[in-house]
Amino acid sequence: MQTLIDFFATTGFAALFSDWRGPVMIVVACILLYLAIVKKFEPLLLVPIAFGMLLTNLPGAEMYHSELFAGGHVDWANFESTGGLLDYLYLGIKLGIYPSLIFMGVGAMTDFGPLIANPKSLILGAAAQCGIFVAFLGALGLSSVFPQLGFGNAEAASIGIIGGADGPTAIYVTSKLAPHLLGPIAVAAYSYMALVPVIQPPIMKLLTTDKERKIVMEQLRPVSKTEKILFPIVVTIFVSLLVPSAAPLVGFLMLGNLFRESGVTDRLSKTAQNELINIVTIFLGVSVGATAKGETFLQPQTLTILALGVFAFGFGTFGGVILAKIMNLFIKKPINPLIGSAGVSAVPMAARVSQVVGQKYNPKNFLLMHAMGPNVAGVIGSAIAAGVFLALFS
Repeated sequence: MQTLIDFFATTGFAALFSDWRGPVMIVVACILLYLAIVKKFEPLLLVPIAFGMLLTNLPGAEMYHSELFAGGHVDWANFESTGGLLDYLYLGIKLGIYPSLIFMGVGAMTDFGPLIANPKSLILGAAAQCGIFVAFLGALGLSSVFPQLGFGNAEAASIGIIGGADGPTAIYVTSKLAPHLLGPIAVAAYSYMALVPVIQPPIMKLLTTDKERKIVMEQLRPVSKTEKILFPIVVTIFVSLLVPSAAPLVGFLMLGNLFRESGVTDRLSKTAQNELINIVTIFLGVSVGATAKGETFLQPQTLTILALGVFAFGFGTFGGVILAKIMNLFIKKPINPLIGSAGVSAVPMAARVSQVVGQKYNPKNFLLMHAMGPNVAGVIGSAIAAGVFLALFS
C-alpha cells in the first residue's frame, strides 16, 4: 500500500489541484481546441498553440520553464540541466527564427502585382496600421490609470502590434519586448485574425454609404515580370535602410517573394510555401502555447490585452476605410472604400471580406484583386511598425 501511495505522489494527479490555475488552463486549452477543430478558427495555428498550452500546464511534465527566460535573457548556465523539450523549441521564437521563416513562406505565396499596379493602395495599407498606434497609446493610458496592469512602453508596443492582424509579427515583437505576455498576445492576435469576417463587415457598413459600396473599379494594368523581380529587391533595400530593425521580417518576406517571381528557384519557392512553413508553424504554435502557463496567463492583463486587441483591430479597419473616402475627394477615378479595410494584414482573408461585402451591394463588383493591394501593403506596414517599436523600446 505504501508503494502505491508513493507512486501516486509522483504522478501529475497528485499535483493537479495543488494550484487551481493549472486545471483552469487545461480547460481553456480544450476550449481553444474545440474552436479550432469544430468551429475552424485558424486551425493551422490554434491547434498547435492550444496543445502547447495543454502540455505546459500538465503538472510534472516539466516541458517548459519560464525561469530560464526570465528578464528577457536565456539562462544558458542552467539550460542543459533543466531544459525541457518545449524550452528548446521556444529558442526559435526567442532568437527570432520562426517568425522570419514564416514570413519567407508568406512572401513565396504572395503576389505583389496588385500593389505594384496600384501604388495608391500602399497608402491604404499604411493607414490601416493606425490601429497599432492607437492601441499602443491606449495601453499606456490604461496603465497610467491602473498601475497594477504594469504596461510600460515595451508591453504597450507588443499589445499594439495585435492591430496589424499579423500573428508572426505580433509574436516576433512580443518575444523581443515583452516575452511574459507572449501567450495572451498570440491567442488574441490569431483569434481576431480568425474573426475577420465577423469583426470587419459591421465597421465597413457603418463607415460607407450604399453608393460608395457600389463603386466599380477598373481592371488593374498588367505588371511585367521585371517589375515583380525588382520590387522585392528595392523594398528590402529601402525598408532596411529606413528601419533596420524591420530587416529580418521584411527581408525574409521579400526573399520568399523573389523565390516566387524570379522563375529560376521553383523548388525553393514550393518548399517555402509548403513543407518549410508547415514545419515552422507547428514549432511556432506549440512554443507560443507553452508560454501560456496559469501563473502568467490568468492575470488581469490578459482580459485587458484581449479588449485592446479587438479595439486595435477595429480601429485599423476604420483607418483604411476612412482614408479611402478622403482619397476620393482628390482623385478622378474613385476608390471603393471597402478595399481600405483590407489594409490590415490578414492575408488574404481581409481582401476576401472586401470582395464579399462589395458583391452584396453590386453583383458586378470584383474587388478581390484591388483589395489585395492594401492587403499585402499591410503586411509590409505591420513589419515596419514592428521595426519602429523594436528600435525605440528594445
